[in-house]
Amino acid sequence: MEMLAFFVLSVLAVGSALVVLTRRNEVVCALALAFNLASIAGFYFLLGAQFIGFLQMIVYAGAIMVLIVFVIMLLNLGEERYPERGKTQRWLAPVLTLVFSIVLAGVLWKTEPLGLGPPPADFGTVAALGRELFSNYFYPFEAISLLLVAAMIGAVLLAKRRI
Repeated sequence: MEMLAFFVLSVLAVGSALVVLTRRNEVVCALALAFNLASIAGFYFLLGAQFIGFLQMIVYAGAIMVLIVFVIMLLNLGEERYPERGKTQRWLAPVLTLVFSIVLAGVLWKTEPLGLGPPPADFGTVAALGRELFSNYFYPFEAISLLLVAAMIGAVLLAKRRI
């Protein structure tokens, strides 16, 4: 059953990522991105990390996607804003993708499996995440919180200038 769920989530993740890359309509891309983020949350659930899976669904597939759709609707840009540029990118992107795929396949071919064994019994729970976050990763966590506060202050100052 897990293997079937993995393959369904994989097809959904790759398919929605391809839709995001190939469509020009912003709303379709935002919806496909929401499906992609939901499939990533499904991967977390399959790995047994329920808390991170729920955070993925609530924060990214929920709040961030609402913000993205709000910005798309607020800007209300027309379809004719894409000038005919990027002729080099049209042939360079597939070539670089092929090169990257070959390099990645070579690395994966030569890499041996890690053999980590089964995860601990409390893997993915709120208690285990909190213990790691506030013991081993306390200073990076606080640095990120200060960075987010500085970004919020900057956003408020920029918004006040425009009013």
